[in-house]
Amino acid sequence: MSYLNLDKNKTKDTVKELNVLLADYHMYYQKLRNFHWNVTGQNFFDLHVQFEDMYNEAKVKIDEIAERILTLRFQPKSNFTDYLDLSNLKEASSNIQDHEMVSALLEDHGTIINQMRNVVDSADKNDDEGTIDLVGAYIRELEKTSWMLDAWIMKTEEKQHA
Repeated sequence: MSYLNLDKNKTKDTVKELNVLLADYHMYYQKLRNFHWNVTGQNFFDLHVQFEDMYNEAKVKIDEIAERILTLRFQPKSNFTDYLDLSNLKEASSNIQDHEMVSALLEDHGTIINQMRNVVDSADKNDDEGTIDLVGAYIRELEKTSWMLDAWIMKTEEKQHA
């Protein structure tokens, strides 16, 4: 790994955290697909499109995280068994209401952001600015998406109380 000027023994800790993030994103991606397919009700059109946009974004991040692991000269986890074992996220039912779907995603966002911070902390200890830059941008993007979903929940709660 001399072309990156990183110590492979130190980098393995960052890769471990990246593989957990990769597993989290796979679980998140599948949950978004689940919700996209199964959302119903008066918010169908808004959420169906939103969930599709979100899973397309997640798909890009999955590829970028795996490619970062490869750049660091390690192999990304690539089996669902590994993802189920490593991920901080849990699967969701297909039979929940739209507001429950959004709440579940917001909860997942908090968990994913925490994992991203673990990656950044590990990368910082190992002078891995490339990983810090990649994941730092992810944190900013997911925080913005979380803000938007939270605003949607507040809007739907106002309608319920009106």
